Amino acid sequence: MEFLKLVRRRSFLSEAVYMVLNIALAIALLLTIRYTESIFLAIALVVVSKWRVLAVRPRFWLANLRSNLIDFIVSISVVLHLYTINIAAIDDGRKLILLGIVTALYIGWLLFLKPRSKRSYVAAQAGVAVLIGTAALFTVSYNWPVSIVVIGMWVIGFAAARHVLNTYDDETHGLFISLAFGVAIAEIGWVAYHWAIAYSLPLITSLQLPQVAIISLLVSFVGFKAYDSFYHHQKIRTNDIILPLLFTLSVIAVLIFVFNRVGTAI
Repeated sequence: MEFLKLVRRRSFLSEAVYMVLNIALAIALLLTIRYTESIFLAIALVVVSKWRVLAVRPRFWLANLRSNLIDFIVSISVVLHLYTINIAAIDDGRKLILLGIVTALYIGWLLFLKPRSKRSYVAAQAGVAVLIGTAALFTVSYNWPVSIVVIGMWVIGFAAARHVLNTYDDETHGLFISLAFGVAIAEIGWVAYHWAIAYSLPLITSLQLPQVAIISLLVSFVGFKAYDSFYHHQKIRTNDIILPLLFTLSVIAVLIFVFNRVGTAI
């Protein structure tokens, strides 16, 4: 009994330390962006916080980096969004509220969503990375070469697909499908680079959500449902895919043919 009590105390202590360190990271990123406006210093904090990725033999670095790629994408995207909000032409009160909201959401990611391993949560993690990763990339890359944007989109697509496919027992096709999905997302990014549309957020007209982020998330959702159907039934069943596909096509059609009239070019 004493041993069990000791294990519980250590478990509680480790959980408490884990929570405190993650909250401290989120607050440190906020303060760094707020008072130094240095993206690179904030990204350096993110890299340092992931020291465990490299705290193994070098032959495991690539595997660890690949398994933590979604977390890196989300964390760096949060840094970029914090920076965008901090330099936005809005009053200081609303700016602080937005910075606080983004920081709170990042804390939620670190403490509640990222540690989950159930397939539905893993799919949600990949979806978050696709949405905010694409949004961050297109928010800051308006004057970048198209090749860098396409490569960035490929990394996001590959990481998201690989992250989800790792929950399935299919090593034969997992890597190939991840590579192919990365190419598909990169192609969407290439088109979006030449036809960049963004939507002003409610009550915060100086901040915009790129259309390509929404489309990439919807395409990823359909891809996930299609693969899940194929994995369980050895074919893509119409009943499994028809509703997600119709929903995705409907939303994309509305975005392109209706909301593009009120969208603005990035």
